[in-house]
Amino acid sequence: MKELKYAIILHPEPEDGGYSVSVPTLPGCYTQGETLEEAIANAKEAIQVYVESLIADGEPVPEESEHPQALVISVAA
Repeated sequence: MKELKYAIILHPEPEDGGYSVSVPTLPGCYTQGETLEEAIANAKEAIQVYVESLIADGEPVPEESEHPQALVISVAA
């Protein structure tokens, strides 16, 4: 089986705690976790289920064309 790599975005949830996770290359692929470790583990599982569903439906499986870079910038407010 081919190994695929996907970038994930972890969003801290200050009000509820934990993290929400999105996978930009896989539209609609979201999950969450109470800890960073749990959020990452849940993301791996969500991606696996998403990809398996695409394969089962005969749909193409998107691949990362290049790994995105994330930066934090400051602006005046």
